[in-house]
Parts: sequence; structure tokens; C-alpha cells
Amino acid sequence: MKGEKSEPIWFRQVTHHLSLFTSGDGKAQRRDDPQVRRPNRQSIQLNPSSTREVVMVWFVRAYRLWCCVLALVALSLPVHAAPDIQVASADRPDVIEVPDVIVSATKTEIPAKQVTSAVEVITGEEIERKKIKTVINALRLAQGVFATSSGGPGTEATVKMRGAFARHTLVMIDGVIVNSPTDGAFNFANLTAENIERIEILRGAQSMLYGSDAIGGVISIYTKKGTGAPRVGAFMEYGSFATFREGGNISGAKGPFDFSASVSRWDTSSFSAINYRRGAFEGDGFHNTQVSAKVGAALPSDGRVEFNMRWYDSRTSFDGFADSGAPADVFGARSTNRNLILNGTYEQPLTSWWTTKLTLSQANERSISNSGTAGFNVVTRQPLTAIPNCFLQPDPNLCFSPFATDLEVLNRRLEWQNNVRVGEWVLLTAGYQLRREEGDSAGFFGTTAPAKVISSNAGYAQAQVNVWDRLFVTAGGRHDSYNNFEDATTYRVTGGYSVKETGTKFRGSYATGFKAPTMNDLFFQGFGNPNLKPEKSLSMDLGIEQSLFGDRLQLSAGYFWNRFQNLIQFSSGGPLCPPGSFGFCPINVADAKTQGWEFGFKAKILENLELRGHYTYTLTRAFDTPGNPIGGDKRLPRWPVDQATVGVTYSPIDALRLNIDYRFVGARNNNLDNSPSQKLGVFNVVNLSASYDVTRSWQAYIRVDNLFDEKYEEITFFGTPTRSIFGGVRVNYDVPL
Repeated sequence: MKGEKSEPIWFRQVTHHLSLFTSGDGKAQRRDDPQVRRPNRQSIQLNPSSTREVVMVWFVRAYRLWCCVLALVALSLPVHAAPDIQVASADRPDVIEVPDVIVSATKTEIPAKQVTSAVEVITGEEIERKKIKTVINALRLAQGVFATSSGGPGTEATVKMRGAFARHTLVMIDGVIVNSPTDGAFNFANLTAENIERIEILRGAQSMLYGSDAIGGVISIYTKKGTGAPRVGAFMEYGSFATFREGGNISGAKGPFDFSASVSRWDTSSFSAINYRRGAFEGDGFHNTQVSAKVGAALPSDGRVEFNMRWYDSRTSFDGFADSGAPADVFGARSTNRNLILNGTYEQPLTSWWTTKLTLSQANERSISNSGTAGFNVVTRQPLTAIPNCFLQPDPNLCFSPFATDLEVLNRRLEWQNNVRVGEWVLLTAGYQLRREEGDSAGFFGTTAPAKVISSNAGYAQAQVNVWDRLFVTAGGRHDSYNNFEDATTYRVTGGYSVKETGTKFRGSYATGFKAPTMNDLFFQGFGNPNLKPEKSLSMDLGIEQSLFGDRLQLSAGYFWNRFQNLIQFSSGGPLCPPGSFGFCPINVADAKTQGWEFGFKAKILENLELRGHYTYTLTRAFDTPGNPIGGDKRLPRWPVDQATVGVTYSPIDALRLNIDYRFVGARNNNLDNSPSQKLGVFNVVNLSASYDVTRSWQAYIRVDNLFDEKYEEITFFGTPTRSIFGGVRVNYDVPL
């Protein structure tokens, strides 16, 4: 965990280019450099060499057959009436009222008032009202979440919660785990907000239900389900940075079937990834095409079958660093990313008290990167050239080492869950999960690494107790068995008590968690360490929620505490590194602690005026451990002590909606050394949006980001938007079917 200034130049060069080991949050400080962030995806080869792998091959074949059978069954069913829907407004029939139900907290649908975990829901209606175009921008306004981007659209974008690292936040889209098997984190750069129904943000350790990757929390993204009469829509938007966005959608329901699909295109050309205020001048373009679809069918006896698909193809220009570590405006650096997410679910009540659910999912991502051939050192104001092994040159300020990669990863999951109702007060949940991550890498050293596989089997059980609709208790345990390293056992206990007479709810939880080593940690050529153990955590959460004036005012407050042990850190491992390594490898040497307070409110002042906000206070500490002296307690990188948001929604007339969002982020350190030269200052950002319904079907809107042109950086050297203005139109029409 040594800082940048203490590392030899050749070591910094290696960590620049082999950022596969880094999390972007402290393992090595170059994870977020766009020049080097791309070699973190790996290609797939099915090469069964064990009984378990043979089983997985047959699982793939069975998955395809299962999808075909379910489709035929659904098509043969009798026609049932489509479920009733609630329309939020007669003037906006396309906005559907989202039920006050939470799924992610227990993997079962429960009323929000019975949830005993810290959870926040961002609805599709909110996203549409504020004209937010990416999921990460929506998450920037959420409680306890901190997001960072290494430049403009398309560059590396990650989120983290409660002082944990980005690799500790599990991200799911329609039940599909999308975290990268190579570095553990999910890159939000290419995920737009089209066709999103809601985002559930579950804060705190959730390994008992979700396994690895969920130490900090879980972000569950759900796409829209078709309801009501079929409708088609389209939008077109133009604005700053030569940005042009367009797209269309269709959704509806007919008999037992429902469908929803969207397609969108996003092009921008004039945003510099390296902060132009530091001397960069080349625009780094971003081009993104995205398709999302959901098809479902009602089955007899309240059953349901559903298929989900999301695909995107993006091309991004990025900047990087000279081999000396100086920021560079790189010319010709390109990255292409393609992602395909597939998911199928079958849910069926077997009796009045027993429901079974089967989920099969797959996420495939490919990344092709080229580092460019020339650049411009924004510190020395000198041109740069691409020279192999530039760090060995007399003046590495004048060059950078080129690279080209073609990397692909595949993540498959099978989950079978059963919910059993015992009387009126108890709901039992038991499940089995089979997960397989696989891939290989090509091009970085001019060689192809052998295919690698990480597979796991897990079983979990949970009991939910509801006593008189006042006392809510949840307890459960889970065991994960891996093929490459030791098993992990986790548990979680939560409780809540509702005082209905006063509108008060008390809640608390105590949980353990773990994060499995990634494919890069274990296998990367010359730097992997197959002797790693899972990272572990212990978490506590206490909170109170208060509703006043008939739920027109809602207040919340909470305290959280986390202890992380055996954190995997890329460092000089010496004898701890395997034979044949370069002497630097990931090892289990780091410990850290985080704690803090969370406060939130939501007020409906008038029927047409709403106010909401939150404040989060977070303390982070990394500790000296045997084999990893860091010079005393240090704050974890890129975590602000203070952050807050305030949002106002106002509709002076039915057709006009106004929104203003204020975001405050306190000072933080860019690296673990906590060096003054890498300190990131306080910033305040205000965004505005307004929409007007010209007719029942036509809407015009405008959005202003960074209204006061705040000058700030989320990561040292990388650009953030200046004052930006976007305007567009949206149309929606009913269609006969």
C-alpha cells in the first residue's frame, strides 16, 4: 500500500499497464487511468477439465432447451386478462406508479415499511422527470453512494458504498450479476438510463443472500415491464460537447403476454478525458448504441415466465499518462466495448404456501483497446511518442509505452429459490446457486494466457418473521464453496419494530461478508497469486425512520460500522508471491475500518412541491498490518468525509415540471499516501431540468448540468463537465394491437 511517490518508475509503469489488479480505489492508484483501464476483460474458451466443468457445459445446453420449452408453453396458454395498472397522471399516461415494495432486501417482495435494511429506491419516473441519461448520474444523487469517473462519457465509472471499494458493490441488472470477473467492479460507463423501471440501492453487507462482491452493498437495476395498451415512443436530444442522442421504445400487454423494448444511440465528440483546465485540448469522443428488451407471460395459478436482454456497443477515446506519471492528452487511443446480458426466470406457486423460482443468467463482455501513437504532456507542454519500454528511456516525460488488447469475460449463474409460508407470521426462503466465471486474455504481452475458470456452489437459507405487523426479524446463513480457494460462510440478522401510532420504525442489522479473489488476482501472468484467501468483513447498522403529517414528511437517521480484514493489496510480496512472479503480487495484508452517519428527509410541502435530501458522514481508516506498513492510520483514497444532496421538484401547472438538484462533496485524498499534492478539494454542483407537455403526446425539455460552472475533479487530472446545456423532444403514442 505504498504511495505513488515511493514506487520506482518501472513499477509505476507496470501498474499503469497491468491495472487488472487494481480496484480503482486503493489497490494501485492507476486503476482509473483511461490509458490503462482497458486491459481488464478476458476471452472465453470452454475447455472442460473436471466433472464440475463438464456439468457446466451440459448446463449451457440445458439452458437453451429450457428457454425453448418455456416459450412453447407460454404460447400454448389460454388468454388471461392483463393486470390492472395505475396511471400517475391523466396528462402523462406513460408514467406508471411503482408499488411501494422492495425485492432486493430479502429476495422476496415485502412492503417498504417492513424492510429492516438501509435501502433507497430511485424510480424510473424520477429518472425521466430529471432527464438523467446515465445510471451513474442517478446514483450520484443517492444516499451513501460515491461515484467517480476517469473523464467524460464512456470512460471508467465506478460506484462504492459506506467506505468500501468499488469491487465490494454487487451490481445486478434484471437479476444478472454484471461485476467484472477480472477486477471485481462493474463499469457503469456504458449503461444508459433508457427503459429502467427502478433502481434499488441496498446499503451494507449482503453476502448472506448474494455471496461475493456484496460487502459494501447491492445495486439492483430493473428494466420496465410492459403494461396496459401498447405504446410507442421516441426522443431526440442535442447539446454541449456536440452531443446527439436519439432513441425509441415500445411497451404494452396483450392477454397473458407483456413486452417492453427500447433502442438508443448516443454520440459526443468534444469532451477531453484529461482535464482541459490542466492543458489538454483534444476532444475524446464517445459513441454508444444500446438495446434493451423484456418479454413475459402469465402462467396458470399465478405463475410467470420472463426473458430479459440488454446489449450495448460503445467506442470511446481516452487519455492517459506519460511513463513518468505526468498526465497526457493522448491522440488516437481507442477502446471498443460490447456487452450482452441475458436472463430467464420461471416462477410458479406449487401450493398455496410454496413458491419456486428458477433463474438462469449470462453476462458476456468484450473489450478491444489501443493505446494510440502520440500525445501531449500537459505538465511539461511537450509532445509525446509511443515507444516500447518507455520507462527505460532517459526521459520518460517524452513518451509512453504502447499496448493493444483484445479481452473477453463470461459470467454464468443458475439459481433455484424456494419460498415457504409457515402460518401467518413466518416466511422461509432456501436457495441454491451455481456460478461460473471464465476467460483468458490475449495481446498484452503478445501472448495468450491459458483459459481460467472460477466456479462456486452456494446454499443459503433465510427466515422472515412478522409479528402483528409490528415486529420484523430476518435471520439467515450461507455457505459458498469454490474450486480455487477456501470456502466462505456468512450470516446476517436484522430486526425492526414499527410504532404505528407515531409512524416510527426502528431497525438494525449485524452481518458478515466476503469478497472472493478475482481472476486477475489469482491468474494474471507474472503477477497473480493462487494462494489468496477471500476478503472478509463484519458490519453493523442501526437506524430510525419517522413519518409525520400523514407521510407528507419522512425523516431517517442511521449509523453504520464496518471492519474489513484480509483485504487484497497489490504490493511487494517477497516470499509471499508465488515462484516465477516479478516480486510484486496481490496478497492478503490490508485491514480497514469505516463508520459513519446517514441522515435523510423527504417532504411534500404542497401537492405540486416536493423537497428531498440527505447527508452522509463517513470516516475511513486503513491500518498498519504485518507485512504492510503504511506509516500509521490513513484515510482510504477518494472517500469524502462529507457528502450531501438536496433536490426540489415543482410543477406550477400540470404541464410544466421543474427540477433542481444540488450536490456537495467534501475534500478527499486521491491516494493512500494522503499526500497534499494529491488532495482533492470540495465541490458543489447544481443541475437543473424542465419539461413541458406541449400536447398529451408531445413533450419538450431542457437540462442544464453544472449550472455555476464548478471547477472540480473526481479523480486527480481527469476532466469533469463544465456548464452544459441539452435540449430535446419526446413523443408517445398509443398503437392498436
